[in-house]
Amino acid sequence: MAQTNINIRMDDNLKLQFDRLCNELGLNMTTAFNIFAKTMVRQQRIPFEVALDVPNAETLAAIDDVNHGRNLSKSFHSVTELMEDLNA
Repeated sequence: MAQTNINIRMDDNLKLQFDRLCNELGLNMTTAFNIFAKTMVRQQRIPFEVALDVPNAETLAAIDDVNHGRNLSKSFHSVTELMEDLNA
């Protein structure tokens, strides 16, 4: 099967980390990219989820509480006032 070269631009540090991981797995970067490409072609999709870090339900509820002034902690005007509340 004929082969072709592909040039990929990436951050130097990312390349170093990727190369080290490939070596630990007994691969080189070319083999890793070929595995990725073959998996994509076979599955007709990116073989992993590509998503933004979406807050979970608990975080969304906390954000909603803050936006609506609910479940906020007390505020204190001095350390003495804080300590009195803690010792109560």
